[in-house]
Amino acid sequence: MKKMDLPQTRGHKTIWAIGGGKGGSGKSFITVNMGICLSKLGVRVILIDADLGGANLHTFLGISPPALSLADFIKKRVSDLNEVLVPTVTPNLRLLTGAQDLLNATETKTFLRKKILRSMKRLEGDCLLVDLGAGNASNVLDFFLMADGGILVVTPEPTAIENTYRFLKSAFYRRLKQSVKSPEVRALIDTASDQRNTLGIENPHELFEAIRQISEEDAGKIDEEIRFFRPNLILNQVRTKEDIEIGFSIRSACRKYFDIELHYLGYVVYDQDVSFSIRKRRPLVLENPGSRAAQCVAEIASKLTNSHQMPFAPPKDRTENR
Repeated sequence: MKKMDLPQTRGHKTIWAIGGGKGGSGKSFITVNMGICLSKLGVRVILIDADLGGANLHTFLGISPPALSLADFIKKRVSDLNEVLVPTVTPNLRLLTGAQDLLNATETKTFLRKKILRSMKRLEGDCLLVDLGAGNASNVLDFFLMADGGILVVTPEPTAIENTYRFLKSAFYRRLKQSVKSPEVRALIDTASDQRNTLGIENPHELFEAIRQISEEDAGKIDEEIRFFRPNLILNQVRTKEDIEIGFSIRSACRKYFDIELHYLGYVVYDQDVSFSIRKRRPLVLENPGSRAAQCVAEIASKLTNSHQMPFAPPKDRTENR
């Protein structure tokens, strides 16, 4: 199978962060199976389990919990993340499993997240798929924002969709806040992030105008962030044509209410073979590559390899700004 080129930026490998606002959306399933599809295209893939509350990518791969994990790097038992990588039965695919140490990370451990990301960029591979935990905790948002591209996995359920909007809004405003220096502007962004804010700011354009009254420099930075924030969406467990259309509806709503250009990567159909493969601890694209869900994942992986532009430019090192 011919190798396809992944999008590259600033001379380093591509890091995709896969998240979402709700647990049970199928992030881990998609991360593992998409990674296998990419590896079969000749891409050197590293799966990174950053679900700090419940690392389980090894289970989806059908292997025992690795002896080494991020914990060994954090506690300086190993000096290089390359030493923690675990091979899998699939050529070009390796795993870096998560660590509980970051579960209760405080703001004082922001430097640790930066250190881990810098080390990730030195890993020997072409593409890193980072499986994030559920919710919108600061450590989850920071990993999502520090990656080259963010992918949200959502199911066509009202609660899942609502949580996805919350995640996107939290990530977006956190990114804006990290891009400016003025304490007054940062306080304004905090206020605007509340939908019922007393200033009556309802969208990023109104926020931009309010910021411009305070600082033209920060307004320029905000304008740049609005233009370059380009997250991606995968709809999982789709059953009907109406479910498929939900992805386009989410994209339209993000454009209308947040001025966020969301890229709808595709959907994965509901398939009982998914449950069967998980119970057998064998990835679906290996267990039953002809299944409908496996074909959907393979198509999405192919779209990633054919992307010639980054979905959003990774922000500068701004996580110290709060």
